[in-house]
Amino acid sequence: MGLIEQIEAEGMKESVPRFNVGDTVKVGYRIIEGGKERIQNFEGVVIAKKGGGIRESFTVRRLSFGVGVERCFPLHSPRVAYVQVVRAGKVRRAKLYYLRGRTGRAAKIKEKK
Repeated sequence: MGLIEQIEAEGMKESVPRFNVGDTVKVGYRIIEGGKERIQNFEGVVIAKKGGGIRESFTVRRLSFGVGVERCFPLHSPRVAYVQVVRAGKVRRAKLYYLRGRTGRAAKIKEKK
């Protein structure tokens, strides 16, 4: 079991910001198109976090032209260039799946002071 834990520790990133469910984050994701590589930004509310260690992932939701778009990112993936916390949200739940059925002001999350 020690060998598996050692391999996992090597794959984990050092500089990962602390963020929670309800926070608005900006994720830079590396995309390869043809022979070029670029970073595409995805900004939205973290509605779920799951896993632990190297398997940790989080789901980000945003509205794009009135349509809800969710994207799941592995936290320690080499494709994730950066994660920036834009604003901290104040929520009382671990999963915010109820935001899927809400739009406009009903989907707003209070800011942590």
